[in-house]
Amino acid sequence: MAVEAPAAPAKDEPAVSETSSEHAGHGAKPQGFLALALGSVGVVFGDIGTSPLYAMREALGHSKAVGRPEDAVLGVVSLVIWAMTLIVTVKYVIFLMRADNKGEGGTLALMALAQRAVGRRALPIFLLGIAGASLFYGDGIITPAISVLSAAEGLKDAPHLGHMFAPYVLPAAAGLLVALFLAQSRGTHRMAAFFGPITAVWFLVLGALGLFHLKEDLSIFRAFWPGYGIQFLIENGFVGFVILGSVFLAVTGAEALYADMGHFGRSPIRAAWLFLVFPCLALNYLGQGAHVLHAGEMHDVGARLNPFWSMIPDFAYWPVLILATAATVIASQAVITGAFSMTQQAVQLGLLPRLDIKRTSETQAGQIFVPAVNSLLMTGVLVLLVVFQNSHRLASAYGIAVTGAMFVDTLLAYVVAKRIWKWNNLQIAALLIPLAIVDMTFISSNLLKIPDGAWLPLAFGAAMVTLMWTWSRGVQILSEKTRRDSVPLKELIEILAVRPPHRAAGTAIFLTSEPDVAPVALMHNLKHNKVLHEKNVILTVATAETPRVKEEDRIKISASSGDFTKVVLTYGFMESPNIPKALAQCRKQGLKFDIMATSFFLGRRSVVPSSNSGMPLWQDRLFIFLMKNAANPTDFFKIPPGRVVELGTQVSV
Repeated sequence: MAVEAPAAPAKDEPAVSETSSEHAGHGAKPQGFLALALGSVGVVFGDIGTSPLYAMREALGHSKAVGRPEDAVLGVVSLVIWAMTLIVTVKYVIFLMRADNKGEGGTLALMALAQRAVGRRALPIFLLGIAGASLFYGDGIITPAISVLSAAEGLKDAPHLGHMFAPYVLPAAAGLLVALFLAQSRGTHRMAAFFGPITAVWFLVLGALGLFHLKEDLSIFRAFWPGYGIQFLIENGFVGFVILGSVFLAVTGAEALYADMGHFGRSPIRAAWLFLVFPCLALNYLGQGAHVLHAGEMHDVGARLNPFWSMIPDFAYWPVLILATAATVIASQAVITGAFSMTQQAVQLGLLPRLDIKRTSETQAGQIFVPAVNSLLMTGVLVLLVVFQNSHRLASAYGIAVTGAMFVDTLLAYVVAKRIWKWNNLQIAALLIPLAIVDMTFISSNLLKIPDGAWLPLAFGAAMVTLMWTWSRGVQILSEKTRRDSVPLKELIEILAVRPPHRAAGTAIFLTSEPDVAPVALMHNLKHNKVLHEKNVILTVATAETPRVKEEDRIKISASSGDFTKVVLTYGFMESPNIPKALAQCRKQGLKFDIMATSFFLGRRSVVPSSNSGMPLWQDRLFIFLMKNAANPTDFFKIPPGRVVELGTQVSV
């Protein structure tokens, strides 16, 4: 069975080998501060901006068994406001956004930064990184489903017409989501310009609705005192602990502030949160609380069951519904784009096999489309809609993956604070221990949702961890076995000098991840074709532990002998390799060759499972399956297919 070699370190092609680059840079064009802040509102805050649709409803729904309604409302609103303050403002906006990897954030960027801080590939840090990335995927299939469905459910509460639209809520949500996923292949760069303004209007409407209802019960401002939330939890014991899991829904999406930092910058995101998003969200939750307190006096149960939709005046209902739908679609788009970006990073860091990654914009580097991930997410989202049917049941599955990913960020941040920022133990204890306690409290509360559906994102995350670990471990084993059977390049050059083979005109480029070892394709060419080209280039594509690499640091050329030249191309983990483009730069730096008389030699491996490989047999078979379905290296590295020669060998893993 012939399969392509993996995208992570493999000896016979430039699957990714890791190196650090201290000179990596960010290639983003400078934009106006306000434009960046407005753009971040649409992309970064879309998820957390849709939380008012269901967070208060879920938390108050669990509090029906609690004593006085006033205590429940004040307690819930207080917990929501302080959750946003501690988790979003303190942890992410103030603290974690300082831990940037050359301007980029997110779990994998933080993992690479932590690895560089310890100076080696530490297994605990590596496992934390793949766990965080896997939990992100688990969250990625739920966010679009619950966001769009919660907006579509507004049809049921439409004044005078709700009963007519009720049967069409689920089909409408499914139709919107299918259209959204099908549109991904066309790119979103044209529509992205509208994301920020639309979402900004959505936040202003949220704030206005809350402000409009504050007058119904001004005593809701007591919720700013954290004692109400703490007292609520203490007095209600287990019920309060359950409610905490629903309160967390108000801060889902907080990790997007950190993950999208490279697109907009630290300062614009901070400004957008502090001066627009946080005030509007706080006003809306306070308004919902005041409305429920007022409605409780009027014995209006509807306000308690669905406080957001009940607080909208009839004359504004349809415009708000349309705006809410647009906001949830934008939030879903941001999650999908984040999944594409995460996949690109994982492939470049050697955590996943090569995948077909298409660029949908010639001018915007972040605009990519990953068909396999898009299909997987769409299938998962539609299955969720069919299984759970409504946003109330989906909320039971939501939150556990996000809390896990946030806790991973806290643990990785410890390494950065200790090794890079040189914090002492007292400083670390003063900040990270309270944050870790908050994370673990929310994780514990969300674990109670496992029987009601929270097992699903955990199972999905566990499957992704298995895939990433199998791929990484399999590539390592394969590389070690191949290295044992290989010949050092220096030794081969000495042998060829004594016994020169027949020479062919032109240049041969051999792709490998081990520049000091003779590539398998070169050895096969000498063994079977008994020929050596006039010029031979040993080409390695390396991945830096930084997001991007400056063009002047991209290429490193060194001559091994008159016949052999070693070239190392370094890309950041946010970049896509383009070998022909890099070779054009090599020619400008003095590497002379005619591209039309050049052949690219790639190794093609037939891998068979082995019970003595270091992995169980089922993992061997999974690794082989992943290799078989990896994207063609010719396409992945943008090599002209007419110039490629593949030479195969059989290897056991």
